[in-house]
Amino acid sequence: MIMVVAMALTATVQGGTASATPARENQPPSPGRQLLYYNHAYGVFDRETADAIEHSAYLRRFANFQVRTTTGAGGEIWTGRYLTGRETYLELFGVGDLPGQDSTLGSAGTGLSTERVGDLATVIERLRAGGVTDPVLFRQTRDFGDGVPVPWFDAALTTAQCDAYGAWAMEYTPEYFADPRSNTEPAAFPGDVGRERYLPDLYRDHLMRDITSVRLAVTARDLAATVPLLRAGGFAVRSVAGGGVVAKGGGTTIRYDVVAREHAGVRRVEMSLNRSVSHRHKERLGHSALVVGPGARAVWTFDDTSGT
Repeated sequence: MIMVVAMALTATVQGGTASATPARENQPPSPGRQLLYYNHAYGVFDRETADAIEHSAYLRRFANFQVRTTTGAGGEIWTGRYLTGRETYLELFGVGDLPGQDSTLGSAGTGLSTERVGDLATVIERLRAGGVTDPVLFRQTRDFGDGVPVPWFDAALTTAQCDAYGAWAMEYTPEYFADPRSNTEPAAFPGDVGRERYLPDLYRDHLMRDITSVRLAVTARDLAATVPLLRAGGFAVRSVAGGGVVAKGGGTTIRYDVVAREHAGVRRVEMSLNRSVSHRHKERLGHSALVVGPGARAVWTFDDTSGT
């Protein structure tokens, strides 16, 4: 999340080289291929919407849903509402749930993660080669409640300055996977630090499988800071009408529309389902609407509440 920038601007990212790995169901990226994949997005919504999400009985049936408080580096604490799939997830906050400016209405962010140890170092090299000469590097930690921080992930941003949105590249640490409290899965191949290993398999007990598309409204400055990271990670980026862009890769599409700061925020999330449903169900959650089915797809739209 963007707030971690203030915690460790001077930290360094540990990088390394990975050798070829055997084939498996989901091939790890090879050199020259995509290095970053959509991991999760977060958004800050009005209190009515956040409370409706938090107390929704339907969401608990629809997805692996939980409300969780996390302690990160520097003692920063945040409480979020999480919908978790097989490899991807969504993190939702209400105004006031995060420290500082990240807690304002319309703030949002996207984490793009590697699947293999050492790929973050390659992303950083690509950023520098592409003109981002001084990327912000940091390490995030997690406290499981005993006051002893565990290295969680290393990360890089193109800048520490943003209006309302930021994207970061991240790579989970081997130390986090090695900690039994993380409840993560065994490695599927040497150097596996991937999303599927990180997330639990509880999605199997619900309808939601994964995030397939996210649409965000961002300022022109925030988009300009994001595009170099998308390109360095291997996303295919193309321009769209109105100054926005669409980034595709790794099974998730991210669309950005350029707006004034007061209209920024997460606007639409599309999800795949574990099975097809025959009927259409619409769940109104504050100033948002989740439409599930028919078929194996769900769409969650969020109103622009800047004028309310």
